[in-house]
Amino acid sequence: MSVAGTYDTVVKSPMGDQKGTFTVQPSDDGSSFTGSMAGGMGSMDVKNGTINGNELSWSMDMTVPMPMTLNCTATVDGDQLTGKVNAGAFGDMPLTGTRKN
Repeated sequence: MSVAGTYDTVVKSPMGDQKGTFTVQPSDDGSSFTGSMAGGMGSMDVKNGTINGNELSWSMDMTVPMPMTLNCTATVDGDQLTGKVNAGAFGDMPLTGTRKN
């Protein structure tokens, strides 16, 4: 099962639930991916996206409300995505999502 697609996501952050749209576009060999996370605070591009089976890992550079690098991991099970977003000193925030297509 491919991890490719567009997911409706929710990150449980200290500022409340942050809803977004996460896109995963695997490379031709399926070992890496590009995409973005778009939500109420703007859009962030995926950096260093890697795929290991149904597990994803990537980072994103957040600018609002403060600049920081978010380190993310997630597992895709069918159309469900579960994982975490690490926001440095703020720790890990749960990430969930459902594939739209």
